[in-house]
Parts: sequence; C-alpha cells; structure tokens
Amino acid sequence: MQAAYVVRVRFRLAPTEGWVSVDPATFETTVRWTAPEPGSDGWLFFRDHCWHGEFNEPAHARELLADALGVPVEDASFSELRTDEAYLDALKSEVGADLTRFNADSTSEALSKYLGSSIHVVDER
Repeated sequence: MQAAYVVRVRFRLAPTEGWVSVDPATFETTVRWTAPEPGSDGWLFFRDHCWHGEFNEPAHARELLADALGVPVEDASFSELRTDEAYLDALKSEVGADLTRFNADSTSEALSKYLGSSIHVVDER
C-alpha cells in the first residue's frame, strides 16, 4: 500500500558566501511527499491543504516544502495523489467512515472536493 502527493516545485539557490555564484539560480523539480496511511497521523493532508486538486493556501504549501527541502521555494503546484489500488481503497474506507469531517454526502464527493480529478492510480508492480 503506497501513495504520494506529487508536487511541481520551483526553488532558488541563494549562496550565503559572496564568492559563490550559481547559474542558473532557479530550478524546477518534482517532489513526491509520502502520503501517510489513512487513519494515521497526517493522513488528512489532502483535506487540510488542497481544494479541487490545488493547494488551498499556496504560501503555506511553499513554506512546508521549503522546510522539507531546505531551500527557498518560489512556486509549488499540486499535481496529483499518485496511489496504488490498496491505498485508494483504504482512503475511501477511512473517508467514508466519517463524511461529516469532509462536509460531504459521499466518499466520491469528499475526494472530489479536495483532490478534484488529480487521483492517479498506478500499478503496484
């Protein structure tokens, strides 16, 4: 059972020594943030940070990523929740167990509210 939040990130290297320079100073990369097991600490990341498949507070997302990467993050855009079937099944089960926490009438509505159409199921092999 595996899943990760996939985020496109643009960051800048800012040398602290005057005798060092970089060119280019800005880089783009893809970050894969491991999604916690549904029901465990941090599993509500998608509810707390996403809305219709985008970060609901981009500045806060940039801060979280800057802390995790150790570099200033200029831009971060949520791409997808990349998951296997087992994780998605567990996520749906956990969401469906308490729809009120998602202000939704169904599991699919809850997932759509926060992740939009950005759930990408990949083969476990």
